[in-house]
Amino acid sequence: MSTDVAQGGTLPLPEPHDGVPSTAQPDLDAALATLRERASAWTMVDLPARIDLLDRLVQSTLDAAPAWVVAAADAKGIPQDSPARGEDWASGPVVLLRNLALLRRTLAQIHDTGRPQPPGIRTRQDGQVVVDVMPADLVDRVLFTGFSAEVRLQPGVTQVEAEARMGRIYREGYRPEPGVTLVLGAGNVSSIAPMDTLYQLFALDRVVVLKMNPVNEHLGPHLGEALSPLIREGFLRIVYGGSEVGRYLTDHDEVDAIHITGSDKSYEAIVFGPGEDGQRRKEAGEPRIETPVSAELGNVTPVIVVPGPWSPRDLDFHGENIASMLTNNAGFNCVAARVVVQHRAWAKRRALLEAIRSSLRDAEPRVPYYPGARDRWERFVDTYGSAETFGPDGTGQVPFTLIPELDPDQDPDLAVTTEAFCGVMAEVALDTPRSIPDYLDAAVELCNERLWGTLAAAIIVHPRSLADPMVADAVERAVERLEYGSVVLNHFPGAVYAFSSPPWGAFPGADPADIQSGTGIVHNTFLLEDVQKSVVHGPFRPPTKPLWFQSNRALARVGPHLAEFAGTGAKRALGPLLIGAARG
Repeated sequence: MSTDVAQGGTLPLPEPHDGVPSTAQPDLDAALATLRERASAWTMVDLPARIDLLDRLVQSTLDAAPAWVVAAADAKGIPQDSPARGEDWASGPVVLLRNLALLRRTLAQIHDTGRPQPPGIRTRQDGQVVVDVMPADLVDRVLFTGFSAEVRLQPGVTQVEAEARMGRIYREGYRPEPGVTLVLGAGNVSSIAPMDTLYQLFALDRVVVLKMNPVNEHLGPHLGEALSPLIREGFLRIVYGGSEVGRYLTDHDEVDAIHITGSDKSYEAIVFGPGEDGQRRKEAGEPRIETPVSAELGNVTPVIVVPGPWSPRDLDFHGENIASMLTNNAGFNCVAARVVVQHRAWAKRRALLEAIRSSLRDAEPRVPYYPGARDRWERFVDTYGSAETFGPDGTGQVPFTLIPELDPDQDPDLAVTTEAFCGVMAEVALDTPRSIPDYLDAAVELCNERLWGTLAAAIIVHPRSLADPMVADAVERAVERLEYGSVVLNHFPGAVYAFSSPPWGAFPGADPADIQSGTGIVHNTFLLEDVQKSVVHGPFRPPTKPLWFQSNRALARVGPHLAEFAGTGAKRALGPLLIGAARG
């Protein structure tokens, strides 16, 4: 990454006011004391007992799900009759239930065979090991028809080493030290905190104190119900508070590791400290704490469009596809589409832009529930006079916004170096020779060298384009060269998060002084090590409208059935789920 990008990152994310009362320090100490006492006991819980615990967690999450979803949607200001209320089924209980089910499957495989059993593992001609993780069963094939996912491991790791390291905390003779992890939960997506908690427990063998983010701390009781089997056993405690409570916990002697989902500014405050002293430590590379910190911190997410023989239906589909990458969760996602990259010479470039505009015009206005959204939005529209807005504008509103024709070499670089974290995205048209391979090389260079972040990227390419060997080779070369923890073909990069089996996190190797999207991984239900990136292939146009499209009206109806099927694979949920999805 270029050094000027390091000056970007995320804009300030202020804390909300008048939230849940903070947990008192004596109660924080008591929670940590319990966890310290139970840390060794957790490492001694054997596979059958952990499988039983996961079964109980599936049931407790199903029980908690309806009230959890209502509370989440109400707090976001989503009307009772809005299809967008289904969004909190998909991003909340459904993905948590899928994570639980996949962990259970992996632990059962280890119990029966001695190690996880991903669908495939192979070594490419260049020596890189690739592990296929999806589809692995009927649930994958039904929920994600036509999708596949693979995990590319770090160069130099052999297939023998990869197989030996899968799930090795469960191998006899290998146990990490008992430990307590502080999980600082995200405020935007309700499943992030519990899924980060599961990874610490079942992949890293550490008990957890989870501090709810002030933005969604109202969901704490619902998450407490969902995770109640862990709480009853003393393996999890949920606490509340803002930055003062966070600072007290990050500095606590009983905390052995920290995991945060948030902004790079929050990470820097933890690792180096706030203010001028923190900046001095950062510049000197002198962390103020020795506790290891893993983190997922956001992204200026690129969507690279490969020119091809797109029909009007293709343009309409992917106009909505790209628009939905922005409108989902009102734009408060770390993988919302932020920069659409196109070839200026492509004859259909403007038609795709118009399809995006059309979808944004039809999008339901959303309440900007995340603190500071209006201020961040104003900074972008004040910077770019070409910004186009869609939807109502006024006090307490943030319209979806497109900044077309952005020239990173001439215009201010705010949109490429700074995550807006609201409903704003830009479009960049590259002037390159007409060769698609040359264009893709230039697009990768833009993403790697100019865009801030390393979390996830998308490439959209027509199947007839891939029939040309030169284009197919160029797309594969782009997938290889993109320095992102996830690369998704044809769909929302958030798919990697939702699938759970692929590892989720930034591209490895970030410097703490320029952390960008973070360090470490989560989810990763096959318990792989030495991960470089996750790669997802999806159909250019699936047979049914994806549930995450902003015009899909089925998700709220099928949410409960989707949750049951994701968690249990129950066939009784399959019929209503398929019928509802087909009517979306």
